Amino acid sequence: MSETARPREKDLRLDEQLCFAVYSAAHAFTRFYRPLLARLGLTYPQYLVMLVLWEADGLSVGAIGERLRLDSGTLTPVLKRLEKLGLLTRRRAAADERQVVVSLTVTGAQLRTIAEGFPDRIVDASACDGAELDGLRDGLVRLRANLDKAVA
Repeated sequence: MSETARPREKDLRLDEQLCFAVYSAAHAFTRFYRPLLARLGLTYPQYLVMLVLWEADGLSVGAIGERLRLDSGTLTPVLKRLEKLGLLTRRRAAADERQVVVSLTVTGAQLRTIAEGFPDRIVDASACDGAELDGLRDGLVRLRANLDKAVA
């Protein structure tokens, strides 16, 4: 039997799994971000919504969901909670009442100044330089795109 026809022993070892490395790194990010996000009073999913809105305010729920790769059923509770916190508003679009437009409040926009230091904290904690982190991110984006194509 050729080596390609049967699994090699290390192929099924947990530490050899790319998926586990990505999964456990995601959990490490969540743990790292938890005290930072506590300063904002946000969960990580809420922070991601805020990042999208700090980049481009006044987006539809659909546009936010597309950026975050979330459906409206998952995104809507996050948006409702952020609205309750006074960080954004949700309004029906005048041109098309089927669309809900999400806009930052003054308070929501002001939180950005606190979050501006977060990327530097990640660079420091990672012990990687900016170029290395950019390469990791770019590689993961390519990996995600390729996996999306494989299941489409």
